[in-house]
Amino acid sequence: MLKYEDLHENKLFERILNSCNDGINVVDKKGILIYANKVSADYANSKREEMIGKHISLFYPQAVVLKVLETQTAILDERIHYVGQKKYVISSYPIYIGNEFQGAYSVFQDIREIDELNRRIKYLELHLALSKTETNITSVIGNKGSLEDVLIKAKRTVGSLAGPRHSIIIGESGTGKTMLANLIYKYAIEVGVLDKKAPFIEINCGQFTNSDIAALEIFGSEEGAYTGSKQKKGLFEQASGGILFLDEAHALENYQTLLLKAIESGRIRRIGGNREIPVDVIVIAASTKNLKEAMLPELYQRLAQYELYLPSLKERSFAEKKSLFNHFVEKYINAVESLHGIKFKISFDKETKESILKANYPRNIRQLRDVINYSIDAATPLITDIKDENTISVIVDLEHLPFEKSHGKKISIDERAEDLIKGYYRQGYGPRRISKKLISVGYNIEYYRIAYYLKKHTG
Repeated sequence: MLKYEDLHENKLFERILNSCNDGINVVDKKGILIYANKVSADYANSKREEMIGKHISLFYPQAVVLKVLETQTAILDERIHYVGQKKYVISSYPIYIGNEFQGAYSVFQDIREIDELNRRIKYLELHLALSKTETNITSVIGNKGSLEDVLIKAKRTVGSLAGPRHSIIIGESGTGKTMLANLIYKYAIEVGVLDKKAPFIEINCGQFTNSDIAALEIFGSEEGAYTGSKQKKGLFEQASGGILFLDEAHALENYQTLLLKAIESGRIRRIGGNREIPVDVIVIAASTKNLKEAMLPELYQRLAQYELYLPSLKERSFAEKKSLFNHFVEKYINAVESLHGIKFKISFDKETKESILKANYPRNIRQLRDVINYSIDAATPLITDIKDENTISVIVDLEHLPFEKSHGKKISIDERAEDLIKGYYRQGYGPRRISKKLISVGYNIEYYRIAYYLKKHTG
């Protein structure tokens, strides 16, 4: 039977402490290391046997344990330390034997992976915030202009006295079909046509390799319907009591008859099943193709009780384009302030703003949004370059655009400055120090532009 004494006699304590993921240091009252585990030695780029008997400051100049030796009280998760590229959080405790203070020990943990995960989460949160669709019809840009008629019709699809109707949304890619479907859903809840907890189920029928897979997702399946199939509730059932939004609905192809029957009868059959299941669903179909040509005439007639056309960006006024531009910039500012607590100021020089507004966007509003976001990204310092700054001001100019100007030449850092930046970078200088070095030789290039250049050209 394993006994406490065995831990000492067989050096099991040492093996256990060396195999843990945390670094451990133990010092006497003078700060001399009497124990360090392997993780601690790895952090300090040293070996355990070389550390023992030496002062901890030789390996950890700002060791928290030194403060514990002064105060003789514990310090918990109070500091984050850097040793080279290694980053860790530390807790340190006093050691008492009897009532006499004898030294202290520290336990610390590598948090680089946690930081990287948090960084990715923040990035995803920012991306989601920038991509979030509008949910209020009155806030939609163009509600008193090019979209006025279509928004009135959209309200009628669910707000008419005779009850809600199915509808079709037509428009090029990126014109806002998903946004409009969401607006209809929110309005239906607002006027009481749908319950507050009513589902909104969206599916892009074109994402599947064939119509069979799309049909299985929409109508569900029974066990044995095909090899390996299990009983599965389809999206029609999941959307009962709410809205089913079928984007790129033309991809249903041979299963259009099932959709027609579901709309006409209010019942569906799962693929491979015989039982009819009642459903109460408002269907909104959308496509970049002409659904009048792609759908069965009967199905088109039932769905197109209201046909909602969304104009392309080139069909909208220049004033609306400017409003969209300002909207996406403001959305970026709000997202940064919300996620990072940073007061963010963005300016576009006149020529850059004109270039963005006058450019051609085959993917319409979505592409305009992406260009604006990319340009701001390119002009903004990386999160790792921001220390304790509460306010950041950036200027977006031509070199930050993801496309070339009409004259074909994209403004960039000149070749001599590029050589200097690369040379200083090879010497170990960071973006801020490089920026200061460049000023001394006549180049006034902001540190965040240098950081972006290095990221792009050095990986």
